[in-house]
Amino acid sequence: MRTVTALPYEVEETEHRWIPMSDGTRLAARLWRPVSAETEPVPAVVEMIPYRQRDLTAQRDSIHHPYMAGHGYACVRVDLRGSGDSEGVLQDEYLESELADAEEVLAWLAEQPWCNGRTAMMGISWGGFNALQVAARRPPSLGAIVTVCSTDDRYTDDVHYMGGCLLTDNLSWASTMFAYNSCPPDPAVVGDRWLEMWQERLEGSGLWLEEWLGHQRRDDYWRHGSVIEDYSAIQVPVFAVSGWADGYSNSVFRLLQGLHVPVRGLIGPWSHKYPHLGEPGPAIGFLQEVVDWWDHWLKDRTDNGAMDGPALTIWMQDAAPPATTYADRPGRWVGEPSWPSDRITPTTYPLELHRILPPGSRPQEQPASVQSPLSVGQFAGKWCSYNAPPDMPYDQREEDGGSLVFTSAELTETLEVLGAPAVDLEVAVDQPVAQLVVRLSDVAPDGAATRVSYGVRNLNHYRGDHDPALLHPGERQQVRVVLNGMAQSFPPGHRLRVSVSTSYWPVVWPPPVPVRLTVYPARSALVLPVRPTDVDAGDVAPTFAEPEGSPPLEATAVEPGEQAWRVSRDMVDLSGELDVVKDLGVVHFEHIDLSVRRNARERYRFVADDFSSVRGETEWEMGFQRGSWEARATTRTVLTSTPTHFHLYAEQDAWHGSERVHARTWNRSIPRDHL
Repeated sequence: MRTVTALPYEVEETEHRWIPMSDGTRLAARLWRPVSAETEPVPAVVEMIPYRQRDLTAQRDSIHHPYMAGHGYACVRVDLRGSGDSEGVLQDEYLESELADAEEVLAWLAEQPWCNGRTAMMGISWGGFNALQVAARRPPSLGAIVTVCSTDDRYTDDVHYMGGCLLTDNLSWASTMFAYNSCPPDPAVVGDRWLEMWQERLEGSGLWLEEWLGHQRRDDYWRHGSVIEDYSAIQVPVFAVSGWADGYSNSVFRLLQGLHVPVRGLIGPWSHKYPHLGEPGPAIGFLQEVVDWWDHWLKDRTDNGAMDGPALTIWMQDAAPPATTYADRPGRWVGEPSWPSDRITPTTYPLELHRILPPGSRPQEQPASVQSPLSVGQFAGKWCSYNAPPDMPYDQREEDGGSLVFTSAELTETLEVLGAPAVDLEVAVDQPVAQLVVRLSDVAPDGAATRVSYGVRNLNHYRGDHDPALLHPGERQQVRVVLNGMAQSFPPGHRLRVSVSTSYWPVVWPPPVPVRLTVYPARSALVLPVRPTDVDAGDVAPTFAEPEGSPPLEATAVEPGEQAWRVSRDMVDLSGELDVVKDLGVVHFEHIDLSVRRNARERYRFVADDFSSVRGETEWEMGFQRGSWEARATTRTVLTSTPTHFHLYAEQDAWHGSERVHARTWNRSIPRDHL
C-alpha cells in the first residue's frame, strides 16, 4: 500500500472526544477533520465498533480515517457502549441500545459546527452490520453507507449458524468477544474510575455463547437486525463489499437483488479485510473508491463516475493449486451491469454413481451411501478466513475418502461460473437428526482438488429454519443444498467434483450420533450458474488504482507472536485435534505509551467415531501496561455435547498488577434443538 501524506485538505486530529448520550452515558471517540471545517463545514463519516479505537484498531483506523478526512470529511471512530473507553456495559451484538446510540451519534455529528448536517456510516464486519441496521432506521442526516464483510441475515448467513447447522465459529467468535469484553478502559482517558468501569464490565457483560446457543432456530432474536426482513426500510445508497475468502460474500448478491436504492457490489479475492489491505491479493485502491462514493452521495458530485461502472464487480478466480494461504489469487476483474444477471444461465448436470454427467444426460438409478468419519473437515480451514493466516481449505483429497464423491469427465473447454451453485439430492437417512455437507471442487490433471464452494444443511429444517422437526429414518426426501456464491473459471483438462458427507468437523458441530446417508442419483443433480466466456469482449473491464492510505500510527513489536495451524492424529487412542494459535505477542503503541498483549488459542478435538467426544476449547489472554500500571484478563471457554444437550463451561479472571480483582465461572447445559 502506498502511503499518502499530501492530501487536498490539511487534517487535524482530536485523539479523544466524549459524545454524550441522552441517558447520560458518554461514548469515547477519535476525530479527524479538515482544519478548514470550522469555517467550511463538511459531511461526517462514522465507524462504530467494539474493538478499542485507542489501541487495538488504532493502526488500521489511522490508515483510512485521516485519508478520508484529507479529502474533505469529518471522520469519527466511536467505541460502542461498554467497549474501549466508552462508558456502560456491552451485553450482546446489535442490541436496540447500540442502534439507538448510533442514531444519537449521527444526530450529534449533524449538529456540530464543523459538520454540514450530512452524515454517513461505514465499517467492516460489526461496523458493516450496524451500518445496514442503522440505515434501516432512517436517521434523517444519513446519506449513504459503505458496508464491508457484513450480512443482511443474522441467522442464515452469519458466524453463528449456516444452513441450520451450528458453526464452531459461533464458539470462536463468542470467545473473542468474551475476551474483549474483559478488557479495561484506559486510565489516561477515564481517570480513576477505570477500575470501577472495568469491574462493571466484568460483572455485567455476560456469556454471549449461552444466549446464542439458546436460539438454535430462526426466531425473533435473529430477525432483529436482519435487514433481509424488510429491504424497503433502507432508503440510502449502499456500497456492499466482501471477498471470496470471507464468510459474508453471499450478502452482496442478496443486497443487489433485494434493495430498491442505488447499490454497488464488489467482491474480490480477499479474506475478512478492507480491500486496500486485501489478502489474498490483489489489494486495490479501495479508499479512492470510497471517497468517490462519498463525493457522489454526500457532496452531490454526480458526474464523478462513482456509479458509472457495473453494478457488480467481481474477481473471476482462475484455477489454483490447493493451499492454506495465498499471497495472490490468480484471476481477473469482470463486471455485471445488474444482478441477477440475464447473462447467467442455470445449467443442470445430472448425477450418476460417482459421476457428474453432461447436461441433458439420463442417469441410471444406482443408490450409494456414506457414513462420514469425524475426521472429514479437518482440512476445511475456517468458515471465514479472518486474517489470511493458514486457514483456507487444503487439498480436498484429504476429505474425499470419507465422502460420497461424484466427478465429471475432463472439461474440453473453459467453464466459468458466477453465482450460487446448488446441488439437488434425493436422500434418506437412518437417524432422526442429520446434516448434509456438499463441497464443489476443481480437480487438476494431477488429481489435486481445490475447494471452490460448499454448503451445509440441517435436514431437520425441511419445513423451514423456524420450524425444525424429526426425520423419519428410511424415508426419502428431496433436498436442495445452496452453496456459497462464487466466481470461478475451470480450464480445459480440469474436472468438477461434488463431495457429499454427513459431518464436517470442526467447521460445523456434528449431529448427535453417526448418520448413514443414502443418495439416489437419478433424481439428483449439480446446478451451476454458468457465465458465457465471451461476454467481456464488449464490456469495459473494471479497473482499480493501486491501494493507498495515510501513514499508519507507529507500533513496535516488543515480543514476537506466533501463528500456528496444526492438525494431528494419535493412533493409540485414535484422537484427532486441530490446534490454532493466534498470538500477537506484545505490541507497544508509541502515541499513547501503552504495551498490549493479545494471545488466543483454539483446540477442536474428537476421538475415533465417538460423536459425544467432540470438544471445542478456547483460551484468551489480554494484557495492558503503561509504566507501573498493569491490567490483565484471561478467559477460557469449553463446549462439549451429548446426544441431547450442549454443555458449556467458561472461566473469566482479571488482575490489576498482582492482585486478582475478579474471578467467575459458568457451567450450563442447553438442550439440542433438532441439531
